[in-house]
Amino acid sequence: MTTSKAPNGLRLVPPPIQLADAPQPDWSHVIRLSDDTGLLEHARNATVRREHGYCVDDVSRGLLLICREPRPTVQLVGLAERYLAFLTHAGSADGGFRNRFSYGRTWEDDPSTGDWWGRALWGLGTAAGRSTVPWIRREALNAFLIGCRARSSWPRAMAFAGLGAAEVLRTDPRAAEAAQLLTDAATVIGLPPGQADWVWPEPELTYSNPALAEVLIAAGDLLGDEQLLRGGLRMLAWLCREQDQDGHLSVVPVGGWRPGVPKHRFDQQPIEAAATADACATAAAVTGDDRWDEQLFRAVAWFLGDNDGKQPMYDPLTGGCYDGLTVNGPNVNQGAESTLALVSTLQHARTLASRSATRPSGGLA
Repeated sequence: MTTSKAPNGLRLVPPPIQLADAPQPDWSHVIRLSDDTGLLEHARNATVRREHGYCVDDVSRGLLLICREPRPTVQLVGLAERYLAFLTHAGSADGGFRNRFSYGRTWEDDPSTGDWWGRALWGLGTAAGRSTVPWIRREALNAFLIGCRARSSWPRAMAFAGLGAAEVLRTDPRAAEAAQLLTDAATVIGLPPGQADWVWPEPELTYSNPALAEVLIAAGDLLGDEQLLRGGLRMLAWLCREQDQDGHLSVVPVGGWRPGVPKHRFDQQPIEAAATADACATAAAVTGDDRWDEQLFRAVAWFLGDNDGKQPMYDPLTGGCYDGLTVNGPNVNQGAESTLALVSTLQHARTLASRSATRPSGGLA
């Protein structure tokens, strides 16, 4: 998004971004990055870089997003089947997951419980709860139940896994294994401290911060724990205020933020805007408070150009999303993580548009 000059020399200010400006979710680049094995991780511009292979992180995100589609095409269902097969191949009998798979079809690591384990359970839990295909739901649940035997010491891995457990519980409130995993995720993350200046259970903000708040909100709602629900909402409201820059979203960049240190603004990653959209959508659904729609809209608008660089973060010709927002503008490579972040956020925009055709008003108390 740029400004230009009128013939009289005055600078023209572009009109505010509206929700109607958001395109529909475009799967073109996801399809371009996919083959008969899975979802390739990296691209140079929009050209797939096969030498970098595949990762469970991205395949899990791909499965999750297809299973969020209310009416997936036959082609998308085929991709979901492929991604599910990839994840079941990555899992081990003790619940761990490998992450990196070469283009030569060999695993490059051993099963463990890093972030990819949590994302695998998030994708599998979503498929188990939301897929329109009965056999995908069944097989995803089987794989989820094996994966949830394990636990991770890493808060973000547990947050991702807990969000998968929440998806299972929304479908089957009696799912004891999912309830225990969600409980354990909330316990690992913990409640925010009481002081007003740093409302976060960690000494700094790093990556995927909204997921920590989101899983507490989900746990509070699904487990009937009012303290967890209030703590998660308080964390998310504070994070949204921290990420506000002159009325637009400015996500925590690579390198993070910590108290007492001036905030740096770059490099910003699309996955952070998508995580903000996810968490705000969950908060809105749980509370029924439409003030969260404003924060969700800011995440959508970040991709459309209402960001610190004043630059759109997607390529309408390819359907891909740029890999990061730098001080010099977008990194124009269009990898899987970034493109899936765009698709995810546009799914939320589509849902939000069904409630409002213009930018929501209001803010967080």
